[in-house]
Amino acid sequence: MSQKRKLGKVEGKLILRSIFFMAFITAITFILAGRLDYWQGWTYIGLNIIFLLLSYFLLPPELIQERLKPKEGMKTWDKTFYIVSAPVFFAVLIISVLDGGRFGWGPRIPIFVIIIVALVYSIGQIIVLWAKRENKFFSSVVRVQKDRGQTVCKCGPYQFVRHPGYLGGLLYSVATPLLLGSFWGLIPTLISLILLFIRTYLEDKTLLEELKGYKDYTEEVRYRILPGIW
Repeated sequence: MSQKRKLGKVEGKLILRSIFFMAFITAITFILAGRLDYWQGWTYIGLNIIFLLLSYFLLPPELIQERLKPKEGMKTWDKTFYIVSAPVFFAVLIISVLDGGRFGWGPRIPIFVIIIVALVYSIGQIIVLWAKRENKFFSSVVRVQKDRGQTVCKCGPYQFVRHPGYLGGLLYSVATPLLLGSFWGLIPTLISLILLFIRTYLEDKTLLEELKGYKDYTEEVRYRILPGIW
């Protein structure tokens, strides 16, 4: 199979997977909310569609292929991370929608706050997209990509922190429940943040041990995801 045809199939898989994912998330959101006029839900869905489209148009097919189907080398602890993080993601979504869209357990979040957190959510997604755009080795799993000749990325957001993807993830993770109109959704979000910091530490340790030039990079860029803090 030619490389062009292979990459074309990858793009097709991305489109189908994205359509299925968004249809699934949309269905869950409005079934749980019990109504279609849940505008916070539409805002959340709309922003996700926008950034999925941007990913499709801005990222190179080779990176999309790596993210869709990584080759061998995924760390065992990262497999555990995926097993744990998936139910946490759905817990955040379910609790946030039930609170913000149906039952209203907590104080109502003002519109101006939702506008602010929508901006924070977008900034987080933009940082992640920027990191993916600059780093052609930005895989969906933790592995040193010797098969692709992985090197250290020092450009774009990597000039400021070593794991800008996780910084972006931190921002949009915190913003998600508030964007959906819920304070209660912040409780499972704390679990997702703990997992994020653990994964950041373990990935950084892996790169220090296995990726040539990464140790020198850590001396140039001191902080993992929080500038001036950690």
